[in-house]
Amino acid sequence: MQGANHEGAVGIDLALRAVADPTRRTILRLVRDDERAAGELADYFPTISRPAVSQHLRVLSDAGLVVTRKDGNRRMYRARPEGLAEAWAFLDDMWADRLGKLKAAAEREQAQVDEQARRRRRRK
Repeated sequence: MQGANHEGAVGIDLALRAVADPTRRTILRLVRDDERAAGELADYFPTISRPAVSQHLRVLSDAGLVVTRKDGNRRMYRARPEGLAEAWAFLDDMWADRLGKLKAAAEREQAQVDEQARRRRRRK
């Protein structure tokens, strides 16, 4: 891979690795609709240390899935849905290809069924 294609692949890899972790998926859900402070997010995970939650936030940020805004001494996070755009496009392309093949196979099968029905009607 070269140039932009390679960069896109790296972006996809970072995004998919980031959302592979259940804690990070939960964080994304929490910041999907509302901006939240890092401390507030950490409160949702009582069994995880604050530094560990901060590390999860860094992974999400590095993958382009969240944006950070400083508010005094707090860091506010919110989802950046376009961060998954390349991954969505890749998955959509893969899925669309499979759906196209499935549609063609179903249409061939239906054409055979229709032809058999026409033949039976002619024999009657």
